[in-house]
Amino acid sequence: MTTKVAVIGLGIMGRRMLEHMELHDALSPVAMWDPDADACAQAARVTPDVQISASAEDAIAAADLVYLACPPEPRKAYALAAAAAGKAVFLEKPLGVDIAQSQDLVARLEAAGVPAAVNFTQAAGAALYDISAAQRDGALGQIVGCDIVVTYATWPRAWQQAADWLRYRAEGGMTREVLSHFLFFAERVLGPLHLVHAHPSYPDDPLLCETHMLARLETADGIPVTVMASVGGAQPDRQELTIKGTRTSRRVSEFYIDAVSDGGAFTETRDRPDDPRAVSLKAQLDDLSLCVAGQPHRLATPREALRVQTLVEGMLRGTQ
Repeated sequence: MTTKVAVIGLGIMGRRMLEHMELHDALSPVAMWDPDADACAQAARVTPDVQISASAEDAIAAADLVYLACPPEPRKAYALAAAAAGKAVFLEKPLGVDIAQSQDLVARLEAAGVPAAVNFTQAAGAALYDISAAQRDGALGQIVGCDIVVTYATWPRAWQQAADWLRYRAEGGMTREVLSHFLFFAERVLGPLHLVHAHPSYPDDPLLCETHMLARLETADGIPVTVMASVGGAQPDRQELTIKGTRTSRRVSEFYIDAVSDGGAFTETRDRPDDPRAVSLKAQLDDLSLCVAGQPHRLATPREALRVQTLVEGMLRGTQ
């Protein structure tokens, strides 16, 4: 038996997930919906056998699992509608932009008792698994800090241009879309973080999202997590997290390239796959299948996503 899936939100993430769900043995996309007719047409070219539903409600009714790849604002209503119908829910991150609304969402999902997870793409990946194992077995020594560095020539990036909402302060920005992934990773390895200070920079247009972010977060016992993110300049993308230990340190680049240093140059720990995105999505979907079946899995829980959202929104507000 395969799990019937509905996809709501047919932008780049929705279409990517549809494509890879169709390749997965345990998942079967049966319905999809987006308010944008062009997005529906593009998705139909990717997965022509999947029905375009007349409404989000029709898509939810057709499935056992609802994947929500829509922007944050409408996500809560669709998630609660799916949960009320007894459907499993898989949400894109961020969980939301309003803390109180997301607290209510998490509480109501937990009360509904349906399987639910949030798509932080590194959750089931080899890098997080291997670094967590290195922490447990002492290979890192004492962890003394974590650095997160993200730089882009432009935001949104070229492949994100169709998702116009990503450039607006209300729901978009690199802190929500990218830094959130690394904050989730850091919390999985180091434990819960709290915000010490943050300094975001914004353009003159009050509608547009941040262009720079400097922040310091800490664990309960004072281990620092330093964040530097910026947009601008002729440069390739840089997306990097470094967990610094007294014996060895680990650097994760481009979400999946894990490298180790004992004080010298970083050396990659695994051969790079031919198609890293396919490997990453396959791992996420494998664990999604476990989640739907009520089995232990590595995906982010809604409560973990709420923790990350709280950090992110605090960073975007800034501190004195």
